[in-house]
Amino acid sequence: MRTIPFLLLVAAPFGFAADAKPDLTPAEAQQVIQKFAAKESEFALARENYTYHQTVKIQEVDGGGKYELVSDIIFSANGKRTEKIVRAPANTLKQIILTPEDEQDLRSVQPFVLTSKDVDQYNVTYLGRETLDEISCYSFSVKPKKMEHGKRYFQGTIWVDDRDLQIVKSYGRATGILKKGSDNQFAKFETFREQIDGKYWFPTFTTAADTLNFKDNSVRIKMSVRYEDYKLFKSETKITFGDAVDNSPSQTIQKAPPLPPKK
Repeated sequence: MRTIPFLLLVAAPFGFAADAKPDLTPAEAQQVIQKFAAKESEFALARENYTYHQTVKIQEVDGGGKYELVSDIIFSANGKRTEKIVRAPANTLKQIILTPEDEQDLRSVQPFVLTSKDVDQYNVTYLGRETLDEISCYSFSVKPKKMEHGKRYFQGTIWVDDRDLQIVKSYGRATGILKKGSDNQFAKFETFREQIDGKYWFPTFTTAADTLNFKDNSVRIKMSVRYEDYKLFKSETKITFGDAVDNSPSQTIQKAPPLPPKK
């Protein structure tokens, strides 16, 4: 974000309990990294076949300005994946403006997926075992090795289910190379996933509450992104204009930590 002179901390992390299972050796940790990156690759491909409903809300805590965007990620009549804007009230933000980097972060960094293709771009360090709301997890520190102009990266901590070997939570911030002199600030965020249709863990909620310290002022912001109503798109279904979503009910089999209530 850039001050008009965004984005994203997070609610305090959930409490963790010690896990009685044996810890990983360095060699085992590297094997787990490769395995969960492979599972994340499967998930990334699978998610491209799902439709879902997304609600983005950003609020200036002191200035009172708000931004909201409600959209459906669907398939068009010709089967092309697209975003349909459902509701977009007037943007009343006064102290910050959304930049192209913020928009890119909303699409790809906040719902962070670490695939086999991307894992070599990061230093992934095993931190240990933790129990996250009764889910036994491996925790890893993730930091980009080097950054290229025009690309956005995640930096922070991820928690990986030790059974499904998929990310169930991520906590950190988006980063990247900015133009010289840019005063673009990015707050920390926390993204939770839930297991959808009994197989993959999908992002369902991102939250942030942080102070963005610009050169001339500081701005407190709150942000939330909800990803809801995941449905698998049936390619064999004949689609007509305006009927892009398969209406068969989705199934949530297992949930990650409880999410804050809707506001």
